[in-house]
Amino acid sequence: QVQLVESGGGLVQPGGSLRLSCAASGNIFSIYDMGWYRQAPGKQRELVAAISSGGNTNYADSVKGRFTISRDKAKNTVYLQMNSLKPEDTAVYFCNARVRRYNGVVEDYWGQGTQDTVSS
Repeated sequence: QVQLVESGGGLVQPGGSLRLSCAASGNIFSIYDMGWYRQAPGKQRELVAAISSGGNTNYADSVKGRFTISRDKAKNTVYLQMNSLKPEDTAVYFCNARVRRYNGVVEDYWGQGTQDTVSS
């Protein structure tokens, strides 16, 4: 079993910053891509940012220049630094990791989600 535990969400004013963390633990041999997705009320879940095991990153156009994804491979942890936040960034943010377990099986795992609200 693999668990992803997120932290760092909350309420912030427009223009403010938040930093999300997601730590993976359990039956992990290695982790490939890690990423952050978000889902706003009435909308589909969308990719916000992703980072490969080699450190390559990609971002949604709506967050480029404001958000930064990073990871600590030794800690199996991925971070999302969110700056210059806008009300339209309000959503539940989910962590995702593509994990190879010790038995060789590769599966995608999700965190429980963290609510981030940008409002004055």
